[in-house]
Amino acid sequence: MICIIDYNTCNVGSLANMLKKIGASSVIVKSGEQLENYTPSKIIIPGVGAFGKGMDNLNELGFTNVIHQKVVKDKIPCLGICLGMQLMTNGSEESSDSIGLGWFDCMTVKFKFDSPEYRVPHMGWNNLAKLSDNLLIKNIPKDHRFYFVHSYFVNLKNENEVVSYTNYGNNFPAIINRDNIFGVQFHPEKSYKYGKTILNNFINL
Repeated sequence: MICIIDYNTCNVGSLANMLKKIGASSVIVKSGEQLENYTPSKIIIPGVGAFGKGMDNLNELGFTNVIHQKVVKDKIPCLGICLGMQLMTNGSEESSDSIGLGWFDCMTVKFKFDSPEYRVPHMGWNNLAKLSDNLLIKNIPKDHRFYFVHSYFVNLKNENEVVSYTNYGNNFPAIINRDNIFGVQFHPEKSYKYGKTILNNFINL
């Protein structure tokens, strides 16, 4: 059973539908109390929108401590998608008074460009520059594309935790991984067949 964390920052239905298409059983979880009653095989933290609001919602819905227990202590594999990945950092320039989950020792920062060629948010299709072999990108061909929509990125300097980069004005981490914790800046649920592959790889870890 895969638990999808619903903390009121996105429509989690599209993710649940994509998981169903690849034959995965999932449940949408709406509170930390509800999550405590499950022993999931995997946890997914999706999300779009503001960092501060995302952390506020996780805290108010009682998710933060329960997720920490299951992911960090119980070692249940966890995938953060877009904002969900950013919440795994220490914090964000977007909300200086919000403390992130702190699973990756870095900050989430805003794109800053001098050239009008690059607009914020970064929105559209991009490919990945492979940095390391990782089971999450198994069977991803060279002609892949993934869908991005974000104004902030994870400024992770530890290359041992960066699986792949994407270039938009400069390189930024598109997939990160430490132990059982994974993050993707793009939206696999909106990336068609290659998004299915990423989710299927995560399910089969």
